Order: sequence, then structure tokens, then C-alpha cells
Amino acid sequence: MMEISYDELGMPSTIGNRSTSDVVVRIRTQEGRDDWIYCHSQVLVKKSKYFADRLSDNWPTCQIIDSRSCVEVYCEESDFDHHVNVLRLLYINSDVTMADLCSVKNALGTLRVAAELGISQIVSACVGYLEAVPWEESEEEEILKIIPEMGSQTEPVLARLRPVNPLAVFKIFLSAIRFATSSPPSSIHDLKISAQEQLEYMLTEDDDAPLLSADDKIKSEARSCVNDLLVRFSKLLTSLLGDLNDVETSKMETFQSYLNDVAWASQILTKLETSGGLVRSWVDSSLDIVKILDRRCSESSVKVKVLEITAKVLEAIGFGAVILPAAKRLHMIRVWLPFARRMRSSIDSPAVADDDGDPALKPEDEVWQSMESAFVSIVLTLPSAEQAEILTEWLRSEEIRYPDLTEAFEVWCYRSKVSRRRLARNDRTSKKV
Repeated sequence: MMEISYDELGMPSTIGNRSTSDVVVRIRTQEGRDDWIYCHSQVLVKKSKYFADRLSDNWPTCQIIDSRSCVEVYCEESDFDHHVNVLRLLYINSDVTMADLCSVKNALGTLRVAAELGISQIVSACVGYLEAVPWEESEEEEILKIIPEMGSQTEPVLARLRPVNPLAVFKIFLSAIRFATSSPPSSIHDLKISAQEQLEYMLTEDDDAPLLSADDKIKSEARSCVNDLLVRFSKLLTSLLGDLNDVETSKMETFQSYLNDVAWASQILTKLETSGGLVRSWVDSSLDIVKILDRRCSESSVKVKVLEITAKVLEAIGFGAVILPAAKRLHMIRVWLPFARRMRSSIDSPAVADDDGDPALKPEDEVWQSMESAFVSIVLTLPSAEQAEILTEWLRSEEIRYPDLTEAFEVWCYRSKVSRRRLARNDRTSKKV
């Protein structure tokens, strides 16, 4: 009988010690790797169900090498090192630690082998490690390949990947949109921007469905939060208009911050198909906004942001997403068409720069195209007399190239001819009667 050294718990203390080993674990792969590891049956049988079965009297045969029992374990090449590591971990009397598992990749390989060999202690350690440490996206994919097949013991690892219930999603949406529209102090501006970006992502349909469905409750909460933002914006406009000759720098900075928030809110409400309140508020504030821009604001970045919001508002009106009476539609043409024309003319002129000497920012071409298309659509919804008046002013303007109302002019001419013919036909019919 071979003499074996034991630790204080009565277990053999050293793996690979040939002088005390009574079992050889032979790990082999189809690629030709073949490693003999000298172990102790007392450790293997106590901690591993697989080895307990292989070394029991119930197992048909057990090869003998140098008077030691030999257990052959065949594995994939990718799992070879994990098998060696698992055998080493069997000899650790304390809990398996992060230093033992090293990484998510190593822990997954160790877990897979420990599960195959029926070593519950190491399985539990790997599960505890994986449940606690951060993962990369590629590691998540690997976890989802391996963990679900391993039964209830590995469930804690999957808890982080379970879909969140709709109530939890709604609660975080509500908290985030309230914060994102609350106009927090500039010291936490970055946090507000992050919240706005994540809210937009939650509502975006990309490779995956949106995280939120735009139901009535979501729409109602979004409208409420944005309406509070618009009320504060309106109060700021009133304050700025109170004394156009002496506007505090801080107020103009706040004005710009509000514009950024309103621009973001317009995107969110468009996704939710509930932008009516924002459109009506912008229509009512349009004249005040233009006054402030014309008299007190020379920064092109601010004017560009206003143009971007206005383009969305005009688009919603021009294509029927938001229904407004003719007087308000005409008001939007009267206010924003001249402003857009002036902006386009100034931006196209050479050597345009802000007060600080930096080149002026320019709206994207899509903004100009969107505004022009919306102007044409809105003009064509007006009574023919108002259409004629707007087209007359356009044809007299030195900046006739923008916006190009040629399409509206062509439609007006055609409709005017048709209406005269229709009126004459109706007169003849009435006379016959």
C-alpha cells in the first residue's frame, strides 16, 4: 500500500506527486495530446461523481498502470487545459477564488468541464464568479450557448440576461424622461444628454424591436413631461422679450439649452406619434423666437438649432400630421419663410463667421430640403387668395432661389384655370335651370 501525505483535513495535499498517487488521470484529445496527471482516489471520489463512478467496483474494468488505477478522459482540444485546471482545483481546500478562475472565458471552460465531471463544488464557484463579474458582449453570447443547458444550478448567471418585465421598463422610462426634460443645472448636463440618448434608443426600432411599445400611457407621460418643458421655455421667452436691449448672457445660454431639449423632445414625440402639443406651442412662440434671434442672437449654432426644430414643425403641419386652422398655417409661412430666406442668404455669403471668429455652422441639406418641401405643402393648403399673395412676394424677392416655390406656383396656376372653368360651367347650368 502506497504511503500518502495528508493535509489538516485528512485529504492528500499535492496533485502530481507520483510518490503518493494511486490514480492516473489520462487526458487525451483526437489531435494527439496526451497528458498523465498523478492524482489520489480519495480526492477524486470525494469531490467528483464522474470519478467516483469510474473508480467504483461497479465499473466494468479499470486499466492499471504502474500499480495505479488509470482513468482515461477524452475531450476536445479547446477543453484540454480546462480539464487540467479542474483537477488542480480539486486539491484546493479553501473556496475557489477569482485568482483561480482568472477570467470569464476561463470560468466558462472550467464550469463546462466541472459539470461534465460532476464536481458540484467547482460548478458553484464558477457560477458565483460569473454571476458577479462584468461581461463583454462576446462573452454574453458564449454564456448563452453554455449556461442554459446546465440546469437550475446555473440559473443565477442568466438572471442578468432575462428580459425586464414591462412595468420595470415603464418605471425607468418615466424616471428618465422626467429627468431628461427637467432642465437640470449645467453641472450635470452630460447626465441629461445620456438620459436623452438612452430614451431615444429605447424607442428606436433597429435590429431589435423597441424596448417600449408606444401605448396611451407612455404617450401621456411623454406629453406631460414635454409640456412642462415647453411651459418653462415660454416663460423664458417672455423674460427675454421683457428687455431686448439688455439680455443676460446666462439667459441666452439657458435659451440655447432649452432649444436643444425641445429639439430632442420633437424627435421623441415624433417617434410616439404625439407631437401635436409641441407643434402648437412652437407655432404660438414663433414670432417671439424670431424677434429674439434677430435682435439679440448672432450665434449661428443657435439659429441652426431653431431651423432644425422649425423644419420638423413645418413638416408636421405641411403633411397633415398636426391639423391647424388656416390662420395659423399662414402665420407660420409669414414668420418662418422670411427668416429661412435670410438665413440661407447669410450662410451662402462669403466669410460668414460667429462673433468669436469661428466659421458659421450650417444646417444639413436635409433641413433646407425639408423646410422647402413643407413650405410648398403649406402654401397649397391655404385659400387661393393667400397663395397668390405669397407667390407674388416670392416672385418679387431677390432671394427667389430659396425657398423655391415653383411647384406651388404651377399648382396655383392650374387650379386657378380649372376653378374658372368650373365656375363658368356652373353659371351656365344655373342659367338653364
